[in-house]
Amino acid sequence: MPAGDPSVVDSLALICSEGDPALLAKGLFGLEKESLRVAETGGIAFTPHPASLGSALTHPHITTDYSEALLEFVTPPFQEFSEALDCLQSLHLYVQENLQDELLWATSMPCILAGEDNIPIAEYGASNHGMMKYIYRVGLGYRYGRVMQVIAGVHFNFSIAEDFWPMYQKLLGDQGSLRDFRDAHYMGMVRNMQRYGWIIPYLFGASPAVCRSFFTDKEPDLLVFDDSTYYEPFATSLRMGDIGYQNRKEEGMGVKACYDSLTDYVESLACATKTPCAVWEEIGVKVDGEYRQLNANRLQIENEYYSSVRPKQLPVDMETPSRALMEKGIQYVELRSLDVNAYQPLGVDDHQLRFLHIFMLYCLLRSSPPINEIERKEIDRNLMWVAQQGRDPLLKLQRGGKAVLFRDWAGELVEAMQPLAQVLAAEKKDSRYSESLDLQRLKIADADVTPSGRMLMEMRENGEGFYQFARRLSLEQWRYFSSRELDAYFRDHMREVGRRSVQQQQALEADDELDLDAFLQRYFEGQI
Repeated sequence: MPAGDPSVVDSLALICSEGDPALLAKGLFGLEKESLRVAETGGIAFTPHPASLGSALTHPHITTDYSEALLEFVTPPFQEFSEALDCLQSLHLYVQENLQDELLWATSMPCILAGEDNIPIAEYGASNHGMMKYIYRVGLGYRYGRVMQVIAGVHFNFSIAEDFWPMYQKLLGDQGSLRDFRDAHYMGMVRNMQRYGWIIPYLFGASPAVCRSFFTDKEPDLLVFDDSTYYEPFATSLRMGDIGYQNRKEEGMGVKACYDSLTDYVESLACATKTPCAVWEEIGVKVDGEYRQLNANRLQIENEYYSSVRPKQLPVDMETPSRALMEKGIQYVELRSLDVNAYQPLGVDDHQLRFLHIFMLYCLLRSSPPINEIERKEIDRNLMWVAQQGRDPLLKLQRGGKAVLFRDWAGELVEAMQPLAQVLAAEKKDSRYSESLDLQRLKIADADVTPSGRMLMEMRENGEGFYQFARRLSLEQWRYFSSRELDAYFRDHMREVGRRSVQQQQALEADDELDLDAFLQRYFEGQI
């Protein structure tokens, strides 16, 4: 089906003529950004998560991902992009104040690594909750290797204004429950974000090269850039390619969620968390008194499933993501395919966020049939091809069983978003929505102006390998943040949040009544 699907034009016309287009412009936006702490020597930091930042287990805004050195900044949801970016900047400033002789790495792909055993796994204290998070990460290391777990990314969280849903339901003449209507259309958005998500690594991918030290056990199927760097000449996002963290393994290990409905999605992931996997059983669960993984199922927990986009609902306490979704429905959608842009101190900028807003609304308004097995394979291949070869002017993708030139399809897609950009620009009185589309058109016309194209061109011009390039930009960003003042109120507030987070972790540790084995058994039986 061509990118200019009339369903978007018709839906938009209906909203503008009989509904309230201002509701399209409203919503909540949040960001999650990972940044690797790097020592002055150039390798991953071996120091613990700074105590001055509070507890990584319970802090709402500063935590860790896989590694003790992989920081994660989490903003609250905001009504404006500028508020989310301002918050992210303040979090960076606060963290930089609390680092000693360390940098925050400017790229998605990590710095000089010294093998699997030299990547510290994140620790969360002695509570059952904290130990479960730690063991889960130990399991990821055994299953996929520790090295790929220190790749950083940016997540964009978006929820549509709640007032939009009853208005849209009435316009479409739907007589069902509002929650079912909302969940169904959010899932339609998720399916379309997968169908057309290949455009994200092309426009914003920033990992066309990687440090040689990333590969510890075998030579990769990549080209040699110099004696310290591997690359692909047309790559956009090696992070989203084969070397990144995926759930696609040999027969019997692969996991694919079903996105036909929220119930199908939840049930498919729940099944994977309960289905034994022979390959993971060979690792063992508890060996010589120490846990190697939470269990030997295809997924230890639902969070292990990697997808470029997820429907989300905030869990409460130890509630599983699936239970939260089934009980309360979809709260927001998380886009996870964004590289950290080394040319932006925050890893992302407002033009990018405006495009993502347009893109996600386009995916919402466009018709979205279920994804069959043939289309699923096309979706996976298209994303992989763009990640590894996206800047090749001759690259073709698969669309409905036919080959289509990438540049043609990408151009059609951006053009089809123009009416939405105009509505958003008018409702928010913000011409930068149209400017954002213009910037993306330039990238489609000239692959050298994409972040990945710029990176390789600069590395060649400066005679730099990936490490030298990434370290130079990391130092530039350190100077950028050093030249800015952190608001005193924000500093005091974060100190208080950090203090409370430590108290919360201590309370969890004091309140544990079960030993860890009993706790995990009850958790997986759904009794916690």
